[in-house]
Amino acid sequence: MRFPIPCVIFAGGKSSRMGRDKALLPFGGYDTLAEYQYRRLSVCFPTIYISAKGNKFPFEAPLIPDNKGKDLYAPTLGLQAAFERLQSDFFVLSVDTPFVEEKEIAEIYEAYRREERDAVIARSPSGIHPMCGIYTVKMIPKLKKMMEQGIHRLNHLLKNSDTLFVDFSEEEPFYNINTPQQYEAVIRH
Repeated sequence: MRFPIPCVIFAGGKSSRMGRDKALLPFGGYDTLAEYQYRRLSVCFPTIYISAKGNKFPFEAPLIPDNKGKDLYAPTLGLQAAFERLQSDFFVLSVDTPFVEEKEIAEIYEAYRREERDAVIARSPSGIHPMCGIYTVKMIPKLKKMMEQGIHRLNHLLKNSDTLFVDFSEEEPFYNINTPQQYEAVIRH
């Protein structure tokens, strides 16, 4: 395996702009976008998990349920559940970001290896990408405190942590598929 840490694909969002669960949309020759991400990333990481409210997937994959807040859809719930389950640092990627390739992951991983930081997160000209990076166990106390205070914004967590941002000059790898129009455009290409 290229990167000897676990990977967690975050697929627990509401998909409100899409109007249906985007993790379950067909993509790249697979029945679901989630399976596409799972299969392609399996060559890079020793173990891959899917973070979601429940097992809604038509393929076998280890699940980390983020069901502590039944009506709350926040990546912080997934992070908390992943830390509880894995007790280790891990790479995260949002299910709706299918163009992040091994090249981008390698840059993030090398920065993680070089510097002892709380998190190593991708940043492009449009801004930071909290769902593309590595979160370390050093984040656990800060995340726990935030959760106790009812704060669920990842930007808040990253701003109040020792976060290293890895700069990328291109936007394309970090393109999110959020709307039916974006999905159709990506499928056409």
